[in-house]
Amino acid sequence: MMSLFDIIGFSLGGAIIITMALGIVLSAFMPLDRWSKRYFIALFSLMFLCSVTCFLALIFWYDPSMAVASSIIYLLEDVFIVTPVFMPTLFILHYSGEKTKNSVLFWLVTAVLGIYFVILAVAQFTDVFYYVTTDNRFFRGPLWAFYVTPLAVCMIFNTTGLLYRIGKLPKKYFIALLIYLLYMTTVMLFHMFYEVEIVVVLGMALFALVSFALILSDNMEQFMRQQREIADQRAGIMVLQMRPHFIYNTMTTIYYLCKQDANKAQQVTLDFTDYLRKNFTAIASKDTVPFADELKHTQAYLSVEQAQHEDRLFVEYDTPHTRFRVPPLTLQPLVENAVKHGMDPDGDPLHIYVKTRQTDTGSEIIVENDGPDFNPADDNEPHIALNNIRQRLEMMCKGTLTITTRDGGGTVVTVLIPDKSQ
Repeated sequence: MMSLFDIIGFSLGGAIIITMALGIVLSAFMPLDRWSKRYFIALFSLMFLCSVTCFLALIFWYDPSMAVASSIIYLLEDVFIVTPVFMPTLFILHYSGEKTKNSVLFWLVTAVLGIYFVILAVAQFTDVFYYVTTDNRFFRGPLWAFYVTPLAVCMIFNTTGLLYRIGKLPKKYFIALLIYLLYMTTVMLFHMFYEVEIVVVLGMALFALVSFALILSDNMEQFMRQQREIADQRAGIMVLQMRPHFIYNTMTTIYYLCKQDANKAQQVTLDFTDYLRKNFTAIASKDTVPFADELKHTQAYLSVEQAQHEDRLFVEYDTPHTRFRVPPLTLQPLVENAVKHGMDPDGDPLHIYVKTRQTDTGSEIIVENDGPDFNPADDNEPHIALNNIRQRLEMMCKGTLTITTRDGGGTVVTVLIPDKSQ
């Protein structure tokens, strides 16, 4: 009948085996940098093998006929138990920005582990360190403490090396490593007098999981930053690729207005200058901007469009709520899409309605037009622009963008900015 210790040992061993196998899979497929991916695949693989040997040792423990198999398993255990000693050394050096070949810590740990493996080899031919009887009983020899000493020394070297590099590692890495190393140093010192392999494996498993979580978190944050940068770049490209015909038509309109209506020409020039200035300001913006600024940008754009499409474009504003923030280039591109998609030289005049309102969940922006119903399949460019806005809304303020058909014909685009982003 199994003792409580055996039940705990089997439970921990099985859980660690499954967890390490899962760690191998996650390391292979999660978005990690190249070094971290290789490190954690190696770490979890070694830990998997180490936990398997510990589990097999528990299985063979009560079978007198398995003495030879147990001797092999104990040897493998003592080989793989180096993992929780050496792998943290590599972790410390990498995240301190040091190369192993130039590191005193690396060579000290390597030298002491070399001594350990020499002792391990000698232990296979003598009983002074440990031995397994013919009826499968394990006994520590008189020099057992000397046998484990190199592992404890390596942990002390790692702890000292970590403290020496206190300012080089990220704070959260330093704290996680320090807790682990203090724990493992204590365990190794305890192991000099008692068998605690399962506790060693458990400690390393916890270190592997915590360090993996930290690195994965950082890599995910970096990935998200890259996605934001890509979105910002797309926004910048979208601004820089302003419709050439819009610029040409504006300049032509100003040219003819100079003779026909000088005052109006001046106003259109001011509106166009304001539009361009706000466009280039938006390129440099990396954060959300007040909606009031977006509204002014949009008004400048629409004033220029109305000068070009006199009696063909009508705009109504109903924006009592402006005290919230939005990603730059949110409203103006929506309105530009409405003009480009809805304007028909041979059709009825286009009406555009810009509205805002405060709801129980946040702030809403509504852009309506009474032109043709919007179908992304008809023109891919508006579809791309709307997806760009939708992506930036999600990334920068958890906002949403929806497109619906307007009663009586036309399109309604609704943007919701949740309260928590304000």
